[in-house]
Amino acid sequence: MTRRLLLSYLSLAALVLLCLEIPLGFVYSRGERERVVNAAKDEAESVSAYAALSLAAGRGERDLPGRVAHCAQRIGGKVVIVDAAGTPLAASHRLDAGMSGNLAARPGIAAALRGTSTVDVRTSTIGGVEYLSVAAPVGQEARPVGAVWLTVPTRTVHERVHDVWLLLALGGFAVLTAVAVVGFAFARWAGRPIRELEQATHDLADGGRFEPVTITTGPPEVRSLAAAFNHTAARFAHLLASQRAFAGEASHQLKTPLAALRLRLENMEPDVAARARGSLTAALTETDRLARMVGHLLAMARLEEHAAIPATVDLGAVCAERHRTWQPLFAREDVSLALFAGSVGPVLAVPGAVEQIMDNLLSNALRASPAGSTVTVELRLQAPPRRALRDSRPRWVDLHVTDEGPGMTEEQRARAFDRFWRAPGAPKGGTGLGLALVQRLAHASGGEATLRAAATGGLDVVIRLPSARPPGESDHGPGGDRPRKPRREAPALPA
Repeated sequence: MTRRLLLSYLSLAALVLLCLEIPLGFVYSRGERERVVNAAKDEAESVSAYAALSLAAGRGERDLPGRVAHCAQRIGGKVVIVDAAGTPLAASHRLDAGMSGNLAARPGIAAALRGTSTVDVRTSTIGGVEYLSVAAPVGQEARPVGAVWLTVPTRTVHERVHDVWLLLALGGFAVLTAVAVVGFAFARWAGRPIRELEQATHDLADGGRFEPVTITTGPPEVRSLAAAFNHTAARFAHLLASQRAFAGEASHQLKTPLAALRLRLENMEPDVAARARGSLTAALTETDRLARMVGHLLAMARLEEHAAIPATVDLGAVCAERHRTWQPLFAREDVSLALFAGSVGPVLAVPGAVEQIMDNLLSNALRASPAGSTVTVELRLQAPPRRALRDSRPRWVDLHVTDEGPGMTEEQRARAFDRFWRAPGAPKGGTGLGLALVQRLAHASGGEATLRAAATGGLDVVIRLPSARPPGESDHGPGGDRPRKPRREAPALPA
């Protein structure tokens, strides 16, 4: 905001200066030119009148050389007087033979011998005079007896005009500098409340404690905006705190009764008749489901309450450890669990997030996979194309968990991350919170979670996490040309 305000002030000041200084410079240049031309014309007419009197009195050869020399010295230029035939009568400087014979052919002198005074002015680009010559007839205009030709040096006038333009430029620069200093101070003053609001917004978005923004300076509109922000942020902070407190307290309060309820149900098992064993088993299953739901709610409440900072995590090691942990459970259900871990390097993730993501995804895949099928976990490094600036762009690591279950439709995949949503016909035991928690953990780690249709007909869950590999490290293997092939960490896929 400060830069934009300062740029607008400078643009307006520069426009005003251009509209004032450029016309002023041209007006001064034209005035200087007219002054020099009028002075030269007056001098030419004075010499012409003196020459006419001298020639009429027969004293031309005696008086004219001195007069010409005196005039040339006074104006710092050159003066030549010719007769009616164009022959030089007096000159302030030496004339060579070629120039003496061509004086009558010069346009100015020829016009003066015909009785017409002429002025030849050549100006520079910015209005300065570069060349000035004046020719005036001697005697009566109807029958002139000669002509006077003056050439005036204009270097002084030219330099004076340049000095004026330079002075105008320096003055404009000084004005712009003053406007920049004053405008910067005003822009900082006007933008300070906006910066305070921006900082408060970032603090609130990062999960920091909300503190009202005290703004007593600045434009009235900004102060009104600050008051509205404080009111809105206070209500938001109150609602968020209430939500966190409710989720956390409810989860904590429900864990103990659920554990006691399961214990009582298990203690009732020896006393339950055979025909009621099914109801008891269903009650235990629902109790376990409710316990998992409470656990997920507690995890989500803790995630919202504490904004964790992503750290470096060895994704391959975590996936291998979770693979070893879940392998017996998959084998008991006659489902193969395969892990393909390539050289993807470390990733950035919230501490403990990858473990929770893997547990939820593997639990869902196990419930959805029929006997004899395979669940595949694969890591892929999404490196940018080979370009000159490839190291400046982020790299990602994709974690794929693919099953061979019934899958989901496009509409179901769009709603799968909603809390408490379960697909129609989903296996019993789910809480509808697993994928929601996975998405929250992925977002908290700076990544994203997506659902795709797998080529095997099931579901392909993709968790994309930012790579923590240093920018200078190569994305390829020792050969330098080909990426390393994924390493199989699981039993061979069943034939």
